[in-house]
Amino acid sequence: MKVIVIGGGPAGILAAIFAARKGDEVVLLEKNEKLGKKLFITGKGRCNITNACDIEDLFSNIVSNHKFMYSSFYTFSNYDIIKFFEELGLKTKVERGNRVFPCSDKSSDVISALNKELNRLKVSVHLNSEVTKIKTKDNKFIGVEYREIKKDEKSYKDKETLNHKHTSKGTGDTYDYNVIHGDKLIIATGGISYPVTGSTGDGYRFARNLGHNVTKTYPSLVPFNIKESHIIKELQGLSLKNIEVKIYLEKREIYKEFGELLFTHFGVSGPVILSASGFCTTYLPDKELLLKIDLKPSLSFEQLDDRILRDFSSVSNKQFKNSLDKLLPRKLIPVIIKLSNINPEKQVNAITREERQELVSLIKGLELHIISTRDYKEAIITQGGVDIRQINPSTMESKLVSGVYFAGEVLDIDGLTGGYNLQVAWSTGYLAGNE
Repeated sequence: MKVIVIGGGPAGILAAIFAARKGDEVVLLEKNEKLGKKLFITGKGRCNITNACDIEDLFSNIVSNHKFMYSSFYTFSNYDIIKFFEELGLKTKVERGNRVFPCSDKSSDVISALNKELNRLKVSVHLNSEVTKIKTKDNKFIGVEYREIKKDEKSYKDKETLNHKHTSKGTGDTYDYNVIHGDKLIIATGGISYPVTGSTGDGYRFARNLGHNVTKTYPSLVPFNIKESHIIKELQGLSLKNIEVKIYLEKREIYKEFGELLFTHFGVSGPVILSASGFCTTYLPDKELLLKIDLKPSLSFEQLDDRILRDFSSVSNKQFKNSLDKLLPRKLIPVIIKLSNINPEKQVNAITREERQELVSLIKGLELHIISTRDYKEAIITQGGVDIRQINPSTMESKLVSGVYFAGEVLDIDGLTGGYNLQVAWSTGYLAGNE
C-alpha cells in the first residue's frame, strides 16, 4: 500500500513511522524547510512529550470531544509513547504535574529521534512541499498534487483549483506541480495557532473540499486581555504562585483552578490562565467574563482575617501603606492599598473591623474583567476543527471519502496544558498510520 502523509508535525511523523513499520510505502510531505517546527518550541523548547497520569485522567484533561479519544488513548496510550521514545534511545523524565520531558531538556532530541526512525524505515520525506489539491475518484482517494516552495518565497495563498502549470497572480511566475498517486492519505496539518510554524489551516481547506464540516475555530491555551489596563500596567511582570482563579459568565462559575499566574502588559497569562482559555474562549469577545483571583487560597476568610489582625497588632503604629509587607508581594501592595479604599496614611490601629474585612474580601477575590483572548499568533493550540462526527474514532478514517484519514490538531479535539495535546497527536497519528 502507498501512503501519503501531509504534515510533518507529531501526528504526521508518528503516522508515517507506524505505516512504514507495517510495510507500507510512505511519502511524507511537509511545506516547511524541516520537520517538527512547532514541536521544536513546545514546552518552552523542552518538549512536554506527554503526561504520565493514569489513562482515565487523560480524558478529564481533554476539553473538546474527549469521548472520541477512547479508542485512540486505549490503543496507543501515554505509556506507549514513552516506551516508543525509550526504544528509540531517548530517555525521559517525569516532572511536576506528571509532565514528561526528554532527560536532555531539548526538543531537538525528540525531533532527532523521530528523524532517525523515518530514515531507518526509508520514509520518503519531501520538505518545502506544499500540497495544493487532493484528488479523488468515485469518493475514493487517488492522489495529491503539490508544488515545491522556492527559497525566500511565501507559501502559496491562491486557493483556486490548480493545473500542472499555474501562473501566480501578479508575479508572472509559473509553478510546476507534481502529482503523487496513492492508496491512502493522512491529513495531519495542524490547526492555525503559531502560523509562523506553518499551521495556516490547510487541513481545514482540504477537509471542506472533500465535503467535511469544519467547526468554528478559536485560539486556545492563550493569554487573556484584561479591561482594567491601569491595574495591569502596575502589575506587569508579576508572577503569582499558589493562587486560585475562578472565572464567571455573569454569575455562573465556568472555571476554577489552583496554580501560577503571570501579569503581562496586556492582561494575564501563566498555566492556570492558558488552561482557562480552553473553557472560556468561545464566550469571547461577545461577552465579558469576570476573573476572581484568590491570593491566599490556603487560608479561609476567618483565618486570613486573624492573620491580618495579628500583623496589624505587631505594627500597630505603622501606616496602612507600610503594613502589608509580610502578606503580599511588594509589587502587589500599592494596587491592593488603592483598591481597598482605606486611607494609605491611616495607622493600622485605627482601621475598623469592617475595613479590615473588606481588605480580606479583596485579597480573597481580586476582581478583573476578561474582554478577549490574544490571537492565534500567541495560542498554543486551535480549538475547533474537522468535525469528529464525520471521522471513525477507531481508525481516524473519513466516513465520507474512502482512504482519507485525519490526525492531530486538525481535528476538533483540544486539551489542557501538560502534554495532553501532544498525546492526542501521538494517539490519533498512531491509529491513522497503523490502520
